[in-house]
Amino acid sequence: MSENYKFVQNSKCEYFPCHKGVDKEKFNCLFCFCPLYMLGKDCGGNFVYNNGIKDCSNCTIPHDENGYEYIMSKMELVIKIGSER
Repeated sequence: MSENYKFVQNSKCEYFPCHKGVDKEKFNCLFCFCPLYMLGKDCGGNFVYNNGIKDCSNCTIPHDENGYEYIMSKMELVIKIGSER
């Protein structure tokens, strides 16, 4: 079974690649905006807070080769938090 839905790349995007440290050939744009952002410190990514704003510039999880699996493993928590708001 094909799993093409796990990978999308837009190399024509003016920001491509938007994060350093990921092989351009394997750079996944599927989660251009990370759905784990709302988890704050519990997202598991490499981020910092600058003046109270979460800065994910150094995080490559959504764009890495196994990023899809990692993000999907956290989606139950995202849905739970979202339904509580």
